[in-house]
Amino acid sequence: MNHWLVKSEPTTYSFQQLMKDKETCWDGVRNFAARIHLRGMKKGDLVLFYHSNIDAGVVGIAKVKKEAYPDPKATEGDWVAVDLMFHKTLNISVTLAQIKAEKKLANTGLVRIGRLSVMPLTTEEFDLICEMAK
Repeated sequence: MNHWLVKSEPTTYSFQQLMKDKETCWDGVRNFAARIHLRGMKKGDLVLFYHSNIDAGVVGIAKVKKEAYPDPKATEGDWVAVDLMFHKTLNISVTLAQIKAEKKLANTGLVRIGRLSVMPLTTEEFDLICEMAK
């Protein structure tokens, strides 16, 4: 199993909305590196859900329900989407400041490439962020 982190502004699509919807199409990603990561997602992979800008932090866990397929919003290009489903809420959110302060997370895409909206995490990074949420 692989682990991932996706980012969304809560005013665009929040984790609370995913909890209500139960599942969603994760589409509209227009970054080549993020597209590579979407294509790497496999059914059952766990995904940390990060709210950017407003109350920035990891707020919950989703699961990949459907692997990459053509993005229904794309009018041109070779863009893909995946389907995510609600998996679990976290006891507390883990802020960007907390993540940056943890030396073991210094190599995560969230710290190194802040603008990237979809990124892989190692199992150790995923587990550590989940532990920080307890």
